[in-house]
Amino acid sequence: MSFKEELDRKAAGCEAVLKQYLPQEEGYQKTVLEAMNYSVLAGGKRLRPMLMKESFKLFGGQGTIVEPFMAALEMIHNYSLVHDDLPCMDNDEYRRGRKTTWTVYGDGMAVLAGDALLNYAFETASGAFAMIDSAYENTDEMNQQQAVSFAARYAAVGKAMAVLAKKAGVYGMIGGQCADIEAEEKSAEEVDTDLLLYIHKNKTAALIESALMIGAILAGASAQEVAAMEKVGENIGIAFQIQDDILDVTSSTEVLGKPVGSDEKNNKATYVSLNGLEKAREDVRRLSEEAIGRLKKGPVRNLFLEQLVENLITREK
Repeated sequence: MSFKEELDRKAAGCEAVLKQYLPQEEGYQKTVLEAMNYSVLAGGKRLRPMLMKESFKLFGGQGTIVEPFMAALEMIHNYSLVHDDLPCMDNDEYRRGRKTTWTVYGDGMAVLAGDALLNYAFETASGAFAMIDSAYENTDEMNQQQAVSFAARYAAVGKAMAVLAKKAGVYGMIGGQCADIEAEEKSAEEVDTDLLLYIHKNKTAALIESALMIGAILAGASAQEVAAMEKVGENIGIAFQIQDDILDVTSSTEVLGKPVGSDEKNNKATYVSLNGLEKAREDVRRLSEEAIGRLKKGPVRNLFLEQLVENLITREK
């Protein structure tokens, strides 16, 4: 099986997991539920839940305990897109080739849909606790080993919830979005590399970090291993955004599928404009090699995960 075939197969698996956790469109709140599902099912590569599942497997994780978190993370990612598209933000009418949520349901309902997805994400993730209870509900008396396992699973889900909340919040994605909005009001000369890296690390990398960390946590990885996966996620997210800046300069509209040269046209500070094309390419390669090097030090090799990271960072579109 080629990498592309395996990628498509795993994406379809993530899509199936996500659909399993989406709400039924019924009741007086039916419209917001429809808007939520419309937003989440608008397409996408399902990379974040895929990274989570692969990290879970890397550290020997078994079973379905990771699945509520896979769905939750994709809900959070899509809520951020719903809000990004709003007239008060980026004012985009199309995403992935179809009308954005606010253009279909109105901007008020789109705000509610985004809010609902964020809340529903944590409701979904918290279902992992019930999965642990269910696994032990027929055990009248736990022996010591079972009790330790039960407690460890509960602790792992709690840690995973905390990571999800922090990386999606003001010390993660929202913090990066805040800095990004304020940077738009500044001239290119006022934005330095430190600020740009802060935006990239938080606005983009934070959810990727959470995917890899949560997969590791739920599989029973050590604190040191989880920290290593956080760094892998940071490298991936920053390199991904630098590659975006590179493609805006070097690619074509036909290859990229969207207009190029917009950053320069809008006098927007980018990693390329601040550091030059050669340095940007060097840093993408360095970040990629560091990320894959850390993955190779895991308890086992996950060749698909390594190839996925390489593909994400060095893509041409």
